[in-house]
Amino acid sequence: MDKILRIDVGAEGGPKATAGAMGEYAGFAGRALTSAIVSKEVPPLCHALGAENKLVIAPGMLSGTTGAMSGRISVGCKSPLTGGIKEANAGGQPSQVLARLGYGAIVLEGKPKGDDLYKVFINKDGVRIAADNSLKMLPNYDLVAKMKAEYGDKIACISIGPAGEMKMSAASIACTDMELRPTRHAGRGGVGAVMGSKGIKVIVLDDTGMQMRAPKDPEKFKEANKRFIEGLKKHPVTGQGLPAYGTNVLTNILNEVGGYPTYNFRQGRFDGAAKISGETQAETETKRGGLATHGCHRGCVIQCSGTYHDKDGHYLTKQPEYETVWAHGGNCGISDLDGIAMLDFLDDNYGLDTIEMGATIGVAMEAGLAKFGDVEAAIKLVHEVGKGTHLGRILGNGTAFTAKAFGVEHAPVVKGQAMPAYDPRAVQGVGVTYATSPMGADHTAGYAVAQNVLKVGGDVNALKPEGQVELSRNLQIATAAIDSTGMCLFIAFAVLDQPETFQALLDMLNAFYGLSLTGDGVTDLGKKVLSMERDFNARAGFTAQQDRLPRYFKMEKFAPHNVTFDVKDEDLDKVFNW
Repeated sequence: MDKILRIDVGAEGGPKATAGAMGEYAGFAGRALTSAIVSKEVPPLCHALGAENKLVIAPGMLSGTTGAMSGRISVGCKSPLTGGIKEANAGGQPSQVLARLGYGAIVLEGKPKGDDLYKVFINKDGVRIAADNSLKMLPNYDLVAKMKAEYGDKIACISIGPAGEMKMSAASIACTDMELRPTRHAGRGGVGAVMGSKGIKVIVLDDTGMQMRAPKDPEKFKEANKRFIEGLKKHPVTGQGLPAYGTNVLTNILNEVGGYPTYNFRQGRFDGAAKISGETQAETETKRGGLATHGCHRGCVIQCSGTYHDKDGHYLTKQPEYETVWAHGGNCGISDLDGIAMLDFLDDNYGLDTIEMGATIGVAMEAGLAKFGDVEAAIKLVHEVGKGTHLGRILGNGTAFTAKAFGVEHAPVVKGQAMPAYDPRAVQGVGVTYATSPMGADHTAGYAVAQNVLKVGGDVNALKPEGQVELSRNLQIATAAIDSTGMCLFIAFAVLDQPETFQALLDMLNAFYGLSLTGDGVTDLGKKVLSMERDFNARAGFTAQQDRLPRYFKMEKFAPHNVTFDVKDEDLDKVFNW
């Protein structure tokens, strides 16, 4: 990972690739690298779909190594959804493969001169870019099948579906999993629209002939990795709950505590939750010949993914994640697991963020376009997006856009981005994260659910404002650092509870790079990343007024606890006072 690959899509005669040294970005990877490049090189006031924006794809510090859980990839740009800086994160195989090919980042820059669509192929011999208009408007599954037929089955793909080509603000970027299926998505912020604006349909990666990245101290790295894995396996969340039931283990938990947003964030419990829970999902998957426990990339030891089959035992989609099951399920009043799985497949195939689409359909249902609970109507609405009809283009531009188009007051968004599956009134720490993260409403930016609900790494009362600002601040700092390592965010459960597991992670980084990194160094990295991101947003025109939840969360009490979001504005403004 000693070079950056830049592809100027607006070059004379078609896109041109040049590889150069890391230069001033040496030492950065993952989110730290995407945010550093975007913050330095992208004019904050530019149009997100214009020539001045850049799409940065970066593996993490430990990607491409034998380190467990190190296969996350960061995708950064100016977001067409929020108007601010964006880092969207995905699993799958591309991060490991790109890192082994020696690239710290791929940067797509400029704007195409014509309307040709391009594919990029990268292997040990270099980079080939070719126009291929036969790929236009192909959904992701068909696209990957075509790439597999052309380049073989030892590849990994980074691609967009029709939503990205149509430059919709809810468009995602798909990454293929171990089975070469486009199931892992950098979903948030409309990054797929930016890739579409660059005229790049797919990046195909082949690391045949390349070795694993070698640590400076192989024995210390191996020993630290062993301790790290042991820590993950002995923690009840990463060693038991997630492997057994996937991320959807949270449905019954959040429903029980009354923090599960239902009917477009109207109440905190859903009567049909048990029908779509992780327990029910795992049982269904196993009974039909699917998998309830599976990894999204090689080197994953938590194994929180799975494979979902239809009633006839045929593959339908990967195991729908908790956020997806909530967004298309409880949020829309839908308790049909097969219908939710179909919606998940369609989102992946068209290239759409499941959180944004589920929240959008919830708003559309409130607007009267469909009835809450009508799964067939929800499926039809997603097809409208995939086809690019007039209605589809409204929905495909997200929750805030749809609410404005249909006059709906209840738009659960911050900075234009839809809220995930935790109501900020019932889980107030995550409300602080939603409000203040540079990314817009994003649970992963500072997952206060850990302490508010799961009581991992501490216990902060979810229904009270006290302690939430400090909690969110510390988690946002830690998350920015973890996102830079290429590690899956779920390692945080064990790292928060087990000092020896955190030390093992530090030892892995130190053994690999020959560093002497401490916990304070990790904190400093997280602060640096957040400072770059907030600086970009400030130059883009963001003020403290953008670090707020929609007003109705302060005004309307939320059942069953009858609470409002009570963290004061002046306290929200202190989150980044370090």
